[in-house]
Amino acid sequence: MTHTGIPRILSIAGTDPSGGAGIQADLKSIAAQGGYGMAVVTALVAQNTRGVRAVHIPPAAFLREQLDAVSDDVIIDAVKIGMLAEESLIAEVAAWLDRVKPPVVVLDPVMIASSGDRLLAPEAERALRDLARRADLITPNLPELAVLAGEPVAGDWEAVLAQAERVSRALGVPVLAKGGHLAGDDAPDALVDASGALRGGALRSERVSPRIATENTHGTGCSLSSALATLRARGEDWEGALAHAKSWLDESLRAADTLAVGGGNGPIHHFAGLWERGGLITAPTPEEVRTQWWADIAPIREKIYGLDFIRGLAEGSLPAPIFRDYLAQDTLYLRDYSRALAEASRLAPTPEEQAFWAAGAHGAIAEEVNLHATWLDTEGTPLPAAEPETVAYLDHLLASSARGEYDVLIAALLPCYWLYHDVGTRLHASSHPEHPYRSWLDTYADEAFAVANARAIELVSGRAARATPAVRERMYRAFELSSRHEERFFAAPVERAR
Repeated sequence: MTHTGIPRILSIAGTDPSGGAGIQADLKSIAAQGGYGMAVVTALVAQNTRGVRAVHIPPAAFLREQLDAVSDDVIIDAVKIGMLAEESLIAEVAAWLDRVKPPVVVLDPVMIASSGDRLLAPEAERALRDLARRADLITPNLPELAVLAGEPVAGDWEAVLAQAERVSRALGVPVLAKGGHLAGDDAPDALVDASGALRGGALRSERVSPRIATENTHGTGCSLSSALATLRARGEDWEGALAHAKSWLDESLRAADTLAVGGGNGPIHHFAGLWERGGLITAPTPEEVRTQWWADIAPIREKIYGLDFIRGLAEGSLPAPIFRDYLAQDTLYLRDYSRALAEASRLAPTPEEQAFWAAGAHGAIAEEVNLHATWLDTEGTPLPAAEPETVAYLDHLLASSARGEYDVLIAALLPCYWLYHDVGTRLHASSHPEHPYRSWLDTYADEAFAVANARAIELVSGRAARATPAVRERMYRAFELSSRHEERFFAAPVERAR
């Protein structure tokens, strides 16, 4: 089974107004596994972390209306079934399953809450066993497994496995045996299939993980079963789904105490890992990145526009020795700038990006040769040593290269496109055919450079928009620092001449 889109998962279960179990937990769990969650309510349960106070069962006809409303409109990729407190509700769900035939059905046979509260009428147990035969997997806790088996609650793991095997064989459905209620330092789980539904023969696939020291386990059964349904709908086999679901559940249990919800057994933290890895700040669009970054360096840009060097270039009054001094440093700069561009090409994740930065590296070397031949050698001026401003800028670029962070490196490279295009366009617009530096200005107002600049902005802003907040911040800091180096690079030739 494969699924290329977002799986649509329906939870059929009761409520938990405290948010830790039932459909509230299911929807969180489904979302945490990358699914789109939907919910049909079977019971309104007045409960909290301490226990169940009351249960209100809507009419079975209303349950049917809910189920049909969803399936008449939405393609359902998997169903998780939880609390069905009465026989009439079980009958409605069974009839709906027979009509709709969803591809994945996980039944969490809710009979007894972790608090010990009875959530299923005893006369409905036979109907629930019949419903279980329609499932692809059932996930009972130990007391529920005992009810399904018609036996006392198992006291050790081997007894649990044996009981799960008997239930699987009797109902013809795989069983997830869970050892969370057992004593000991480990929390074992096992897929037990005596029916041959999974591999055409008996299966016992066990997993053992260390028990996590927390009292906040409210809703673990609901959450695990809905996670399994979602992961199966995403294309995992049951063993892979269990491995991934358990890793996520363990992470959620480790962070459960941080929620501090309720005075009893609190809920697990369904989104602990997602919040830690993905952050809580809405990601900007590339256009928003572009606009914000350009606005943020406005003070640097204003300083550049006001420099004596830039004003002299605009007017054509800049003394030739100062211009040649600038070009000599630019020639030195371009040699290592091309190396940084080549490193960006090496790190690029796509062939298209690799080709773009490689072309930039070639262009930087070609420009360095052109500057040397046209403006420096013809004047008989050998290249001087790199000035401190040049060294500082190159150290920044080469350090960004050495760290191997593609996103940060291309952000550091961007100002040499963006600021040069902006300054060059402004200067070219004010120049005239006899301007002494017109041929140099033509380079940065050239249409080919404008296209390269637009593409560089597009690549960097796109990567920044998709980055985590931490990486996006590092990208901006590299971009801003390069912009400051650009300002110092423009300012230094006049300062040296004074």
